Amino acid sequence: MDVKIKTALISVSDKSGLENIVHSLQEHGVKIVSTGGTAKAIADMGVEVMDVSKLTSFPEMMDGRVKTLHPNVHGGLLAKRDDKGHVQSQKEHGIEDIDLVIVNLYPFEETMNAEENEEICIENIDIGGPAMLRSAAKNHKFVTVVTDVDDYSDVINEMKENKGSTTLDFRKRLAAKTFSMTAYYDSIISNWFHRDQSDQVNNFSSAGKLSSTLRYGENPHQSAGLYKSSQHRSGIPYATLLQGKELSYNNINDSDAALQLIREFDQKIPTVAIIKHANPCGVASANSLSDAYVKAFSCDTTSAFGGIIAANQIIDEDTAKEIIKIFTEVIIAPGISDEAEKIFKTKTNLRILVLPSMHEENTSQIFKSIEGGFLVQSGDIKQTEKSDFKIVTQKEPTSDQMNDMLFAFKVCKHVKSNAIIYVKNQKTIGIGAGQMSRVDSAKIASQKNSEMESCDENSLKNSVVASDAFFPFADGLLVTISSGATAVIQPGGSIKDDEVIKAAEDAGISMVFTGTRHFRH
Repeated sequence: MDVKIKTALISVSDKSGLENIVHSLQEHGVKIVSTGGTAKAIADMGVEVMDVSKLTSFPEMMDGRVKTLHPNVHGGLLAKRDDKGHVQSQKEHGIEDIDLVIVNLYPFEETMNAEENEEICIENIDIGGPAMLRSAAKNHKFVTVVTDVDDYSDVINEMKENKGSTTLDFRKRLAAKTFSMTAYYDSIISNWFHRDQSDQVNNFSSAGKLSSTLRYGENPHQSAGLYKSSQHRSGIPYATLLQGKELSYNNINDSDAALQLIREFDQKIPTVAIIKHANPCGVASANSLSDAYVKAFSCDTTSAFGGIIAANQIIDEDTAKEIIKIFTEVIIAPGISDEAEKIFKTKTNLRILVLPSMHEENTSQIFKSIEGGFLVQSGDIKQTEKSDFKIVTQKEPTSDQMNDMLFAFKVCKHVKSNAIIYVKNQKTIGIGAGQMSRVDSAKIASQKNSEMESCDENSLKNSVVASDAFFPFADGLLVTISSGATAVIQPGGSIKDDEVIKAAEDAGISMVFTGTRHFRH
């Protein structure tokens, strides 16, 4: 069913593109009703416009908080024109039809992101705008609703093709888009109000804007999209793609894993992490970024092929020369030097992500979709310090071992459970990830080490081991001891702790408990 546009109500905060659609409406002889600054802008275009106060016979009041919340507005939007009772009510109360609503809302998100004070943010919560949009969208059988500037050209073309009317399919599409937008807007406000509250709310919502449609998801038969969260201004969706083709779903997922891991390390200490399938295959710190990369790469030269590299400092020329020696999918760093950029340009398939804000505090909530709902939890941002160490063996770890313990425990947090990490001299030398048994993870980490180039630096002898959760029995610990570990960091808390501690004592190694578990499923 086509509906002729005779009266339009326009109230926009963003006035870009307004002139084109206003002149188009003028050409179709549409009566235009507007509010405040929008009415003035339309009048300045030389187009006749009626102030909404004339429609409502009531002035704007309370600094504009009350202007469109009136029966003459919402009656004109909500009336079912094929319902005799509705039509009779309109006649009795002098309510005119409104056929087109063009509204965009107060810029709450921009105000919030500008870190304005609470009073200013609250004043930028739009009330009348969402009410009009929802009324119009609900009654899309008769009313056309527009809330996106990008849709102005579609409205102009629709009216041109249909002699000043719009089709039901067109109105329904815009109505669906409107409800998505108002839901997004309300979610932003809700999350802002709950920003300082740690308790879970009864009705949880999350807001995101489509940043890009991806070629496919984890596999070619799955569809996927990348959305930007309204609550954050950092993370992979906000990185600049300096070169290379668009990121895939798996690229983005792995790049996020790399980002979360590299954030663990002080940006003053050059550190590089190499990620494959969301697990680190090599992490190292050194005196220079190029040395850190070489050390990280040597941990697992096979898995590093086609991996994701994250650096915590601006990538320089020497580091770039090392990186391009093998194929890499993505590099993420806070910056790229001009010399490094020239080197990377020789590898056209290499994607470079620049994220200057990569070291900002991560306060993201973690979502996991399950059938019938989703799980929400706070991010695992707890940092372990030496002051958290509880030494449970007679033999105390050396200062160097404690430094390696901290390094290993940071990496361990970002390895899929069950996780076992061997470290020596601020470098991973064996990683066991994602096994059903902690014993198997310990064996795999040792096996991966055996594949490394043989040298004292890579030897498991006198290494430090980290476990993301407690050893339920002594068997997993014994595997690490037999492999050469002489110091262990783990959360503790097993009912078999005494047995595990005795195994460490019998082997003459040192062990510390942290009291913090870092499962990552």
